[in-house]
Parts: sequence; C-alpha cells; structure tokens
Amino acid sequence: MIYNEETTRQFTDMMTEGFIFIDAEGKIQIYNNRAKEIFGITYNQGVGHETGQITPGDIIIIGDNSIGMDDGGLTPADLKVMGINDENIQLGDSILAIGVIGKKEMPPLYIYRNPKEVEDELLKLETVYCNENISIVLNYHKKFINIVVNGKEVKMKYRKAIGHMVVLDQYTHQIKFYQAKGYTARGEGLKELLRGKVYRGKGKGVEDFNVIGRSIFDIHSNSSNTVEFFEAARDGNISYKNEYREINGRATICTLNPIIINNKPSGAVLKVEDISEIRKVIKERDEALLHLERLEHQLREEETIYAKFPDILGDSPEINRVKKLAYRASKTNSTVVLLGESGTGKSLLAKAIHEVGKTKNTPFVHVNCGSIPENLLESELFGYEGGAFTGAKREGKPGMFELAQGGTLFLDEIGELTPLIQVKLLQALQSKSFYRIGGSKSITVDVRIIVATNKNLEDEVAKGNFREDLYYRINVFPIIIPPLRQRKQDINIITDQTLSKVLRRIGWEEKRISIEARNLLYQYDWPGNVRELENIIERAINLAEGNLICSRHLTISQGTITNKNEVETVMPLKEVVMAAEKRALEEALVLFSGDKVKAMKALKIGKTSFYEKYKKYHIGSS
Repeated sequence: MIYNEETTRQFTDMMTEGFIFIDAEGKIQIYNNRAKEIFGITYNQGVGHETGQITPGDIIIIGDNSIGMDDGGLTPADLKVMGINDENIQLGDSILAIGVIGKKEMPPLYIYRNPKEVEDELLKLETVYCNENISIVLNYHKKFINIVVNGKEVKMKYRKAIGHMVVLDQYTHQIKFYQAKGYTARGEGLKELLRGKVYRGKGKGVEDFNVIGRSIFDIHSNSSNTVEFFEAARDGNISYKNEYREINGRATICTLNPIIINNKPSGAVLKVEDISEIRKVIKERDEALLHLERLEHQLREEETIYAKFPDILGDSPEINRVKKLAYRASKTNSTVVLLGESGTGKSLLAKAIHEVGKTKNTPFVHVNCGSIPENLLESELFGYEGGAFTGAKREGKPGMFELAQGGTLFLDEIGELTPLIQVKLLQALQSKSFYRIGGSKSITVDVRIIVATNKNLEDEVAKGNFREDLYYRINVFPIIIPPLRQRKQDINIITDQTLSKVLRRIGWEEKRISIEARNLLYQYDWPGNVRELENIIERAINLAEGNLICSRHLTISQGTITNKNEVETVMPLKEVVMAAEKRALEEALVLFSGDKVKAMKALKIGKTSFYEKYKKYHIGSS
C-alpha cells in the first residue's frame, strides 16, 4: 500500500464523521473536512467579506447574552475601546451595544441586564446611529441574537452562550466583518477582535483555514474536553466511546482513542458526530403534527372510531381522545411513543395502530426490552452472523429489525434500555440501517417504529439514564394513555365487555354483576389499571356459584377503596343516568332470556325508545 500525507487526507475527507488526530505534543496532524464543517473552520456561506481587522473609527455592534462566556473571555473592561466605561456591568450580564472605536465625540449606546432578572423573553435595542438604522435583538427563549443593519440581517443561534458582532467600515459604513459559526475555532471571539486581532475572510473562494501543525488549544480553547484530548495524546490513559460532549458550543457525540506505538503514547484520535440535527428532528416532528392536524376533518364520527378500535374499551372523553390520536398515528409512518402506567393497554394499542393502518398485512414484531438480558438484547434486535460469538448459530440469525421489514417494530419498555443499546438504536433509527453482530454488510430496513414506556422519559433524560438525542428521535408522535382512575366512566363498559368475553371463552351460563358490586368497582382506585380490572372480573366469575356476582366475590383490598366522604370528584348526573339505563336494560334482558318485548314491557318504555337505547349502549354487540 502506498502511504503518504495526501492519501491520508483524501481517505479521512471521505468520512461522514469529523476526524481529528493530534500528536503527543498536542499539534494537529489531521483535521478532516467534516470536522471543519462541524466547527465552522470552513465557512463559505453568505456574501462574505475580506480578511481584515478592526481599526479606529469603525462602528462596532455587539450582542452578548453572557459576558465572559463563549466570547473569547470578554470582560466589562474590554468594552472601554467602544467608549463603554460602566462599573455596574458585571460578568454574566447580557449586553447589546453600539459604539465607535477611538472616537470620544461619538458616545456609545447600550443596554444590559442580568439574565436571571429578565422577565421578558426579548432584550432589544433599536436606533439610528451614525445615520444607519441598527437593530439588535436577543431572544432568550428561542436562543438567538439578530443584528440588522439597514435591512441586512446577521442572525446567530446559540445553545448556552454567544458573543455576536458586526463591524461597519468607518468610511463606507458597509459591513466589513460579521460573526459566524466556528468563531471559537478561528480565534475570533469578541475580546480578540476588539484588541485588533486579524480576522479571516468569509464567502465563496476564501481559502480554507489551515489548522495543520497548530496547537489543539489554539482551535478549541482551553476547555475541559480539549484538555482531556491532549492528556489522552500525551499519556495514553484516557479513552471513551460514543459520549456526549459540547465542543465550541456544538452538541456532539465523540469517541476518543489514544495512539500507542511501541508501548509509547504517540497521539490521540477524536471522532466527532454532530447531533445538532436534534433541532431538525424537532422541526420534522412539528411539521408532521401540523400535517396531522389538517387531517382532522377526515376523521369519521365517534362510532366509526369506536368500530376501528374494538379492543380499546371505554367511551369516556379521555379514551376517545386516545383513539382519535391512534387513528391519526395509523395513517403516518412517524415514530409513535405510547406513555402510560402499567396495565393501561399500551401493547394492545400498539397492535391496534398497526392493524388499522396500511401496515395491517405486514409483520408486527413485539420486543419487550425489559425482559431480555442486556447481553442478548443487541443480538435479538440486530441479529448476528454465524460464529459471531460463543453459542451463535452457524448459519447466523436475523434480528427483530429484519423480521419487521416493511411492517412495525414495537419496542415495549424502552426506558429499560442500557446506554450501549440506546446508542446502537439511535444509529439504526437515524440511518435506517445497521450491522449484524460480527457482520460487515450494512442492512437497510423500512420499518415503522412504535415504542412504549411507563417511565417519564424527560425525567430519565435529566437523570442521565436516557439519551437526550434518542428521546427527541422517538418523541415524534406521543400518545398518553390515562390511568383507569382518571376515566372511571369506562369501568362499567370494560366490566361488561370482560364479563361477556370470559363467559364465552369458558362456556359458562350468563352471569350479571349486582349494583352493590358495581359501586365497589367504581370506588376502587385501580393501581393495576385495566389489566387488574379484567383479572378481578374473571376471578369473580369463578368464585360466584350462582348467576349474580356480588361484592363479596370481588377480591379488592379495602385499603385502596376511596371513601365516599373523601371523594374529590363526583360522577356527572348525565353519566350516572346513562349507566343506570344501560344496567336496567341489560338486567331486564337477562331476566327474560333476551326477549325484547317482555323486557320493554317490564321497563314500561315504548319500542322506539327501547331500541334507541339498545343501540346507544351497544347492548348485544359485545
């Protein structure tokens, strides 16, 4: 193999990740094109400007959301060159300022605030200065600073802090410099520029900034991440894989490996992946939700939705909203995340979404992430090649992603995934491809993803247990299934449907539930939700010797029954009346063995009224 510097450059420039190699002295030896793009070292966008420096007479426009942070170490004293000499300005303050270098006859204009004391989301300065219309806006909520000069806009976004600047030429008043992404790497912080440091040109045709041979500290400042990189190159004792790092204000996933030659540290390699695309994912999610809102008018009447989800029991406003969202979700390929307590029916809803949509005749693969050991979960999800590890089948094995090709992959209890599996899952979701364990061939899949968890993923992200980038990747279409205690209106429907289903399955005679037993069911808080209710009804069927299920047949702990005197909410009168009407019809039909004529005579209602209620309460449809 022919090896030389040009070959290495071409090879690393082909990589889709940033790749930086420094020697044991911290000097940069390789810095590929992708790394330059990530950190803004290559900046060929916009109209651009020539190389230059700030000189006396130039008009300086500054927007800084936190003095001293990510602005080159700016201090309030550095602002004196603009004529700002205010002892009340402190490090950490936000400042918007306009001034002229070296001209005392042109007093500066500025406003400053302590960000912790700002009530409004905007800090704004608009004026005519030196006959130029100038506006500076700092948006704390959306995190950007926008400088506008005579209609020309220079906007910069930030994550934590930013020092933004625009400079107007003293003679022409044209923009001779504007701040852009990558200013930290280029050494163009506010402090350096105000002290007269030469800045680089921007725009098409500008020669790339050559970083080879320079100290890594010149490009990435003296941050903890840079120090760690240097120590790995010098000592060879530090390494990590796929960890979140914020470098030069950019959110990245990094892998650090020292280079050891002849048992001696000879440098280190840093591989960098830009995950600032989280914003792009959020935008895609918002656009998807907007599109789905436009489909609202296409939803059929409530009866149609009810018919499409016959296994999702209940008729309360809360569960009907879940059904509507599930119907919308079934019409898209967006990732769906089902949230709710254990026993609320997340698995049932996932299967229903799959069957209602166009994927009905495609595979539905259910993976319970919490029940598979970590050392097996990776091979279960992504499969393996023959001989990949001890005990592997000789012919290999396809993973769940492959088995779900063209259909739906349901990842239940996703909150239980370990960090290693989270990384691999994120990569598979982003690229729609993966490698089997021990494989060298990339496998591309077309799979619709539904995930479920009973955990609060936002809390898990805050605790560091769940990756933020994976959270945003899956949280495209969330559906929250309310617990049964928040939709007690559905208890009667679920009870009746479960009763009929179990009796048909076991082939027993008809049984009914007494009013006393129904009241007990309504008072219970249902910590186990629908699953617990179904289990208690089936157990009661087996315990009741006659045709009537009484309260003594319900195995409910008295300690979890709400005291009527302590009930904070009252069931609406209309719902009470409806429930009573339905029970009366059902009990009359049971009493007269299904004879509708005898039932309506006993109830003393007309034929039209009887059949209206019979249809309204879905009697006989279970």
